[in-house]
Amino acid sequence: MSLAASALTIDGRLTDASALLERGRITAICGPNGAGKSTLIEALAGLLAPDAGTVTLDRVDLSQLPGRERAKRIGYLPQTHEIAWDVPVRNLVELGRMPHADRNAAPVDAALRALDIAHLAERRAQSLSGGETARVLLARVLAGEPEWILADEPLAALDIAHQLALLAHLRAAATVGKGIVLVLHDLAHAMNHADRVIVLDQGRVAADGLPSEALSAATIETVWKTGVQWIEHDGWRALVTAPRVPSS
Repeated sequence: MSLAASALTIDGRLTDASALLERGRITAICGPNGAGKSTLIEALAGLLAPDAGTVTLDRVDLSQLPGRERAKRIGYLPQTHEIAWDVPVRNLVELGRMPHADRNAAPVDAALRALDIAHLAERRAQSLSGGETARVLLARVLAGEPEWILADEPLAALDIAHQLALLAHLRAAATVGKGIVLVLHDLAHAMNHADRVIVLDQGRVAADGLPSEALSAATIETVWKTGVQWIEHDGWRALVTAPRVPSS
C-alpha cells in the first residue's frame, strides 16, 4: 500500500531524494521554481528513470511492472494542459479507461460529475477555457479509477471555487484509500488540505512531515527566501508574506 522513492538522483534535478508515501493520505510536494517538484512526481509516476535510486510500488520496482498494470494503478496529470485531438469531452475522458479491458461508463460519468463538467460532455475539447481543460484532463485520470492520483499543479488554472471543490473531492478519494500526491505552489492550500508536505530545495528534500512542521515560518524563510507569518482563524491558516530584511 505504498509508493516509495529511495535515494533518487536524476540528471542534476534531484539528488538523493527519498520519500515513503502511503495510501489514504494527501501528500503535497512544495518548493520554489526549479526545486525538482515536477521531476520527483514524474519519477513517482514511472515516467523518468533515475540515474541512481529506485521507485517502488508496494515494494515492487516500478520499472518491472508492465505498462498496463502501472497505468491501472497510477494516474498522472502533468503540469502542461494540452489537448492534441479536438474530440468531444466525453470521448477524451473515456481515454482514462484504456488500461482496463472494459469500457465501463459508470466511472466516466462519475468523473464528469465530480469535476462539474457533465454539461460539457458534448463540447469539442479544443473549445474549452483553460480551467475547463484542466478539469477535463483530471476527469480522464479519475475515470481510470487508479489507486494513486499524482497531479502536477492541478489547481493552477482553476478559480477558487473549483480549487476548493477539487480539494474536497481529493480528500474524499483519500478517505476511501487512494493515495493522493500533489505538486502545489499555494502553501496555504498545502497547509490546510494536505496530511503531509515534502519541501524540495535545489533538488534535495529540505523538509518532510506534518504541514505545520514542514511549512514552518523558519523553513519557508530559508527555502523561499522571504519572511512570513501564519495567521490562524477557526482552524484555517493564511500566509502573510513580507520581503526578508537582510541582516546588517
